Amino acid sequence: MTPIPSLPSSVDMTALRKVQPRFSGIESGHGACQGCGQALAARLVLEAAGPDVIVANATGCLEIFTTPWPQSAWTVPWIHSLFENVAAVAAGIEVALRAQGRTTRVLAFAGDGGTFDIGFQALSGMLERNHDVFFVCFDNEAYMNTGIQRSGSTPHGAWTNTSPAGRVRQGKRHFKKDLLAIISAHGIPYAATASVAYPSDLRAKVRRALDVSGPSFLLLHSPCPLGWGHDSALTISVDRLAVETGLFPILEMERGQVVSSMKIRNPRPVREYALPQFRFRHLLMDTPEAREELEHLQALADANIERYGLLSEAPGPRDSGGADTIRRGGSRWG
Repeated sequence: MTPIPSLPSSVDMTALRKVQPRFSGIESGHGACQGCGQALAARLVLEAAGPDVIVANATGCLEIFTTPWPQSAWTVPWIHSLFENVAAVAAGIEVALRAQGRTTRVLAFAGDGGTFDIGFQALSGMLERNHDVFFVCFDNEAYMNTGIQRSGSTPHGAWTNTSPAGRVRQGKRHFKKDLLAIISAHGIPYAATASVAYPSDLRAKVRRALDVSGPSFLLLHSPCPLGWGHDSALTISVDRLAVETGLFPILEMERGQVVSSMKIRNPRPVREYALPQFRFRHLLMDTPEAREELEHLQALADANIERYGLLSEAPGPRDSGGADTIRRGGSRWG
């Protein structure tokens, strides 16, 4: 057997990584909007999960823009379900694979509408029955595919077509549902949140979720430039601000207990997060009502920071300023 030669020390590792192939579960050429956070999120999840998976996908943006008949952007086995039953479909696939003695992993994909609201009953049943399924919610905080309607995930104060801002109300008056707490109350082995602004953290959580036996859950914050009303080039920076303000805490939970969190190195004011987004522009007006609602949103962010102890005591490699994004091939940003 011919021994594998070692690489000379002069090899440019950055250049080598750029030409290395990597698994892609979703090919380019799909119909997602420019800057779509969900398209990036799904690609990153599948890169980490690898090819030996079957995906059950609820109705929503991801299903629509990846499968315009007769085309498909998927390179893995994929099945379309209804809005409300993707968890039940995934559970059925998992049972069938188990009966066949196969180890292929089952992934269930849904948006916040198919997770927080319409699909929650099926999701809760799947978790309670302990199916070995990895459920990923791509959280863009509204029903975007059907025209930007509010969901249980829509933040307090946000404009949507069904929570308009005007003289009577300043956008959505209800709070964003604390879904991770509800999911973790089922006592499942692993539940976490992640952001497309932190790909290395996201990939690590996908691998962790697939390493456990039993149900696992990932709430993945995925900006929608169209529905949020920000420039398509700002998807990553806007999502970083969601984390750095404390509005979207990055957490890991095991059996209902918080086991880790991404600390915030330099907390940012909520106003900075709201500024580039059309859905919050009414909160930036110089009126008593707008100022009051913006203060409410800031208070919610501050409460998250206090509840989960998110303030960083000293700069670290895993806090919001050190958890780096990753270039193609795995090298770090400078």
